[in-house]
Amino acid sequence: MRELLGPSYRNLAALAVVAAVLGVAYLLVRHPLVQYGAWLVAFAVWMAWFVAVAREWLSKADF
Repeated sequence: MRELLGPSYRNLAALAVVAAVLGVAYLLVRHPLVQYGAWLVAFAVWMAWFVAVAREWLSKADF
């Protein structure tokens, strides 16, 4: 499990997208609707990341 959560391309890309979207929403635009939209994008990125990691973990699991 540790190798799935380490610094990989997928993990760093998801973190970069979320940080960029929230940074733009809170530091540059500062409008409540933009901030709400940024959190929706962050949630969608997190869900995509979660599904990708869970799928990889299940494919490597030995039940």
